[in-house]
Amino acid sequence: MQLGALVTSAAEVEGDPEFPILPHTGELIFGIIAFAILYWVVAKKVVPRLEVMYAERRAAIEGNVEKAERAQAEAEAEAAAALAQYKAQLADARGEANAIREEARQQGAAILAEMRQQAQAEAERITAGARAQIEAERQQTVAQLRLEVGRLATDLASRIVGESLQDEVRRRGTVDRFLADLEQTSPVTSR
Repeated sequence: MQLGALVTSAAEVEGDPEFPILPHTGELIFGIIAFAILYWVVAKKVVPRLEVMYAERRAAIEGNVEKAERAQAEAEAEAAAALAQYKAQLADARGEANAIREEARQQGAAILAEMRQQAQAEAERITAGARAQIEAERQQTVAQLRLEVGRLATDLASRIVGESLQDEVRRRGTVDRFLADLEQTSPVTSR
């Protein structure tokens, strides 16, 4: 109830009890003129500036997008070029590694052949040395056997003949004759 009393008292103060919300005619005209002026100022001054700022901003964004697209295209091109260069370098490195491997294989084969040749030469040298040593020992043994056979033959001959064959000249002649006869009957084979 108090609310209703309040509304009726406000209507009596204003003057028009039927439409209490409508403003007075002077206020309405003043509000419309102020709104028109504000609209004109915004339409003539603010909106064009906003349009210019909007166009600049849009151009800047589009320019940045285009720059970003160009940069991305350049980066992709550079990445593709770098990848191609990397693949080429990798292929070159593989080829070089294969060449080095082949060269090492050839050098290893050459070293192996050289070592075989050296081993063969060393074996031949050792064999030749051994043969020479065997021949020297055989000749020394033959000489010792001749001396021993000569001494034994001289002793035996002096017993058989009954003469002393101690004279060196005689003994040598007798030994040489005996050995010559012995060699004629059974020749010594040499290797």
